[in-house]
Amino acid sequence: MTPGRSGPLAGIRVVDASRVLAGPFCTMLLGDLGADVIKIERPGVGDETRGWGPPFVEAGGGVRESTYYLSLNRNKRSLTLDLGTAAGREILHRLVATADVFVENFRPGTQAALGADYETLAPLNPRLVYGSVSGFGPVGPDRERPGYDLLMQGFTGLMSITGEAGREPVRAGVAVIDLATGTTATAAIVAALHARGASGRGQRVDLSLMATGISWMTYAAQSYFATGRQPRPSGSGHPNLVPYQAFQDCEQRWFLVAVGNDEQWRRCCAALGLDWASDDRFRTNAGRVAHRSDLVAMLARTFAGGRAEAWVERLTAVGVPAGPVHTMAEVFAHPHVVAAGVVEQVNHPVLGALAALRSPFRFSETPLDAAQAPPMLGQHTDAILSALGYGRDAIARLRADGVV
Repeated sequence: MTPGRSGPLAGIRVVDASRVLAGPFCTMLLGDLGADVIKIERPGVGDETRGWGPPFVEAGGGVRESTYYLSLNRNKRSLTLDLGTAAGREILHRLVATADVFVENFRPGTQAALGADYETLAPLNPRLVYGSVSGFGPVGPDRERPGYDLLMQGFTGLMSITGEAGREPVRAGVAVIDLATGTTATAAIVAALHARGASGRGQRVDLSLMATGISWMTYAAQSYFATGRQPRPSGSGHPNLVPYQAFQDCEQRWFLVAVGNDEQWRRCCAALGLDWASDDRFRTNAGRVAHRSDLVAMLARTFAGGRAEAWVERLTAVGVPAGPVHTMAEVFAHPHVVAAGVVEQVNHPVLGALAALRSPFRFSETPLDAAQAPPMLGQHTDAILSALGYGRDAIARLRADGVV
């Protein structure tokens, strides 16, 4: 295990054969929690996201890493390994025999050829939790199709309700379905480890972008089940609450008002000096939803007469949720964000000190270590192979043969 690692999952070893986003995000979270995560990458190539740029962070000698890769791979060790060779598969099998968790998102149907399918690995380690991340899951006519976040935002219906009515479909600003699937996979793997504590046996855990994305449709799907009607995209608004959206101030700066109930609406009107809370059209949330366009237009005219900061301060003072629409610069300069310590410095072996997002986990009894920088390609290959019993000459031969 990685020396000195602490946290709730200290002592758990994860073999990470995933790449790009959903799988690596899952294993990064497991690494945040203290697991020893060994990232398997193709020799000379590595995870595709190493080349997803610009932007890149660069050092002398032509060394560079993409910001995309750096955002998804903290708290891991990198082992280069060609699973297309018998020697590479032998190393994988030795490594899995020492592991608690294996995570993969290989192209559907290729796991067996690489010696990395559940049926091959489970007999080597009956306690292994095998996490499989795919686009469509193992059952159904589309099970062999690859999954991409953009396509899944369309397939799951998310893009049909995102954006503004009458405009082109809009993709969420980050890959939300990939990230949601990685988060869900983390919870499922931790649950399987807990179950193993009672049974002594590992199991296969299947996660798909499709199932996760559809599960995130929640109230939109439930509304469809109840009415049979397609929910409409509503920009920054909410289909069931009004006012609950962005407005512009006199300088055309955006801010948010989120009235969640009728009492908040009454306080909102009082703070704005309006008598609309007694108007039968707007007195209840159901009425406000029915008369959405009229009310939003009236509020827009009101808010255009002042500055966003003043509106937010006035509404917040009476308990009405309101807030800014931040840029990245504004987020990371905000006093509360600074106080919460969501950014930390990591020391990369070549690129030097890097600002990075800190893990969101906070524990009172099992605090987490400071983050380890995302690894260089193959940075830990020799150390991992040595721990598996490979001597210096054997490692040299493996490297000469292109296995590692």
